[in-house]
Amino acid sequence: MQDNKPKQGPLAGIRVIELAGIGPGPLAGMMLADMGAEVLRIERPGDTDLGVKRERRFDLMLRNRKSIALDLKDPHSVAIVLELAEKADALIEGFRPGVTERMGLGPDACLARNPRLVYGRITGWGQHGPLAHTAGHDINYIALTGALNAIGQRGGPPAIPPAYLGDFAGGGMFLVSGVLAALIEAGRSGKGQVVDAAIVDGAAALGAVFFGMTAAGQWRQERGTNVLDSGAHYYNVYQCKDGGWISVGPIEARFYRDLLALIGVDPASLGAQADPANWDAASAALAEVFRTRTRDQWCALLEGTDACFAPVLSYEEAPRHPHLQARGTFVEVDGIMHPGPAPRFSRTPSVPPSAPRAPAARDIAQILAGWLPPDRIDAARAASEQACRCA
Repeated sequence: MQDNKPKQGPLAGIRVIELAGIGPGPLAGMMLADMGAEVLRIERPGDTDLGVKRERRFDLMLRNRKSIALDLKDPHSVAIVLELAEKADALIEGFRPGVTERMGLGPDACLARNPRLVYGRITGWGQHGPLAHTAGHDINYIALTGALNAIGQRGGPPAIPPAYLGDFAGGGMFLVSGVLAALIEAGRSGKGQVVDAAIVDGAAALGAVFFGMTAAGQWRQERGTNVLDSGAHYYNVYQCKDGGWISVGPIEARFYRDLLALIGVDPASLGAQADPANWDAASAALAEVFRTRTRDQWCALLEGTDACFAPVLSYEEAPRHPHLQARGTFVEVDGIMHPGPAPRFSRTPSVPPSAPRAPAARDIAQILAGWLPPDRIDAARAASEQACRCA
């Protein structure tokens, strides 16, 4: 009898090797695993993400996949990874350009063993260019592509955001989308290829609308002077009576009218909404109004309306918000709140988050079942034990 039960996640049956790195690589591995791919993470013992030592269960980006420890400077370990690549649909790595080639695990070596392999590479500067071989981090990549200059208040320095925009959006997300596109193409052609995902490229692509507005003379380069960068009073954050903060963003005229009606402000007193000449005075007027109530009081009045309103929540507060609770946006795993898998699929739902697990040589037989024959599993176990002893 045919089993019509859907497999877990739209990528069920896809195998991915992840050569452990930091930042965007682990995010890409997490997303592929959340979507059902069998992701095997090859770890270098002693490494920590972002250089911060913490218990494994707090490394949320390492969830939903199995891992083994191998010393990739050891030829025996490299041989094992090449054998694994023969069974994989994709491999992702986040080393500087040329590093995997020197290991013997570059695209040419892997594709020679498996011509259908999608080889995904994530770097900050890309695989070529004057900066390709230099060190950098999120702050540098978004600085070079114009994004950092656009973030901040007027008259102040650029505001440094967490690594969402460069590492994770411009990097990890673009690596995932590139790998998925290449997997679709490989399914048609039977041929793999290299995906060069550079954070500078992804961060630049995310700014397409703003580059277009700049070319059209519709975006000023001075921070805090445009509609979407805190220049406008109707797209801004305001402090409340209790010190909490709220956000408002009613760009459309009808939503703007809704906001002002609910908070008791006459639109005529603020002047024309779209005229930048009125924005400073209007911002000051709204700031006075919003200081008259607490954040919770504004939530009671404005949430659920078309005023384009939301409280500014901390990482601790966000999982407790009723809307996010109703959607299951966060999932508790072993007492830790995980952001749930995204996006969502109607027929092949993603894999629920599982606690990150450290590599253990004793589990290798179960981890590598279906990847390698028994004698090579024994060799992998020996290599893993050696790597862990040398860590």
